[in-house]
Amino acid sequence: MKAVRFLLLALALLLLARGAWAEDLPSVELSAAEEAEVDAMVLPVPSAWKGDFEGMRERRLVRILVPYSKTFFAVDRGRQLGISYEIGKGFEQWLNKQYRYKNKSLQWRVLFIPVGRDELIPKLIEGVGDVAAGGLAVTHRRQAQVDFSEPFASGIREVVVTGPKSVQIGKLEDLAGKEVMVRPSSSYYEHLIELNASFRQKGLEPIVIKPADENLESEDLLEMVNAGLINAIVVDRYIAETWKTMLTDLVIHEDFPIRDDTQIAWAVRKGSPQLLKVMAQFAKGHKLGTTFGNTIRNKYVKNSKTLYDATDEEEMRRFAELVGFFEKHASTYDFDYLMLMAQGYQESQLNQGARSHRGAVGVMQLLPSTAADPSVGIAEIDKDADRNIEAGSKYMRLLADKYLNDPELTPLNRTLMTFAAYNAGPGNLRKFRRLAERSGLDKNVWFGNVEHAAARLVGRETVDYVGNIYKYYVAYKLARDKQARKATGG
Repeated sequence: MKAVRFLLLALALLLLARGAWAEDLPSVELSAAEEAEVDAMVLPVPSAWKGDFEGMRERRLVRILVPYSKTFFAVDRGRQLGISYEIGKGFEQWLNKQYRYKNKSLQWRVLFIPVGRDELIPKLIEGVGDVAAGGLAVTHRRQAQVDFSEPFASGIREVVVTGPKSVQIGKLEDLAGKEVMVRPSSSYYEHLIELNASFRQKGLEPIVIKPADENLESEDLLEMVNAGLINAIVVDRYIAETWKTMLTDLVIHEDFPIRDDTQIAWAVRKGSPQLLKVMAQFAKGHKLGTTFGNTIRNKYVKNSKTLYDATDEEEMRRFAELVGFFEKHASTYDFDYLMLMAQGYQESQLNQGARSHRGAVGVMQLLPSTAADPSVGIAEIDKDADRNIEAGSKYMRLLADKYLNDPELTPLNRTLMTFAAYNAGPGNLRKFRRLAERSGLDKNVWFGNVEHAAARLVGRETVDYVGNIYKYYVAYKLARDKQARKATGG
């Protein structure tokens, strides 16, 4: 009984201490100038509406739903870019020529509304947008829900892509029994299931289809393959070829595609014959193979901070050396230890000897002055990895408790936004969330919501920082699960 009372007392003291630590951090309130900066970036989001082309003509507005993606639609300090953005702006210009208003002062507008890729069709059906774009493949499953425009690209190959650590494959049948990662919401998932049915008829082992996190776009998965974090994925050949100019270790297996007859088109709500007719006219002069289509295909690939292989032999040796420190301090400060390790890898590749030009040191790249502040109170973080990781973990907890003490936040989103505060500062995080809320997005969800606001306000650095940590976290989880299966003989 005494032991139980002691544990309860210790827990209470820890919670009180955590509250006291957080009180030591300064409050963050937006100034009038910062509020004005946020207001200037807010894009109006019209209410849900359903109708055909004539209704859009009356509204002078076409709303295009897009996934946030470095390939299809991104925002960098307020500047919109990407393949879907370029085609959408082309559509706007075309409408203003082909369907001009008698009153020359009136103009068509195209409004881009970013949503999660798995929300494109549901939001379209709900009337949040008029069109869904973003490299959507025409599939039987999707055709049961929506109609598709004339394709912007036909005969697209869905190809297997492997990387430097992958098992060599020379034909489609070599995939039998191998792991291939794809998003469950993608056409690739549908087509791999169909391929597995044919494998079973041939007496072959089925492909092990690993569901990818829906927060990861095709270019994210390509980065992970290139870095050796995962073995194989399926993507459209043109996406793989576009990114191979930067991700040079990719191997694109185009000689044996999963499919070679995929069509890429825009989706519209069923019962929109007028819009389909207009879009068919537009597609004739803007599809792949036209001057317009060929010009934009490779235009918008942007370099991001390099993703490394966090799971190769040398990196896993560092992992093994430091994992005990991360487990200990993650437990104390209530984090997932793999999340903190992924952050440490993004910061320094788990290198205690790392030093930045700003003076940040060690695994967690914390400034010694920050660690020495009474709110953290940990010295010699430049000399000892254990103390460095403790300081980084404690500072993360301080940020979370002070600036993200919101019961509406899930543990995952609280951690992701704490990473954003660690990278960009709590003041910027508050601006990100305020802009997200005023733009009709969810201020409590990072992916597909607050990250959009971050990109609009400060560019891609913080978006890439949080995104890379999440990719390393996924890779560490995969490695841990694989080791667990080996240990149990599974």
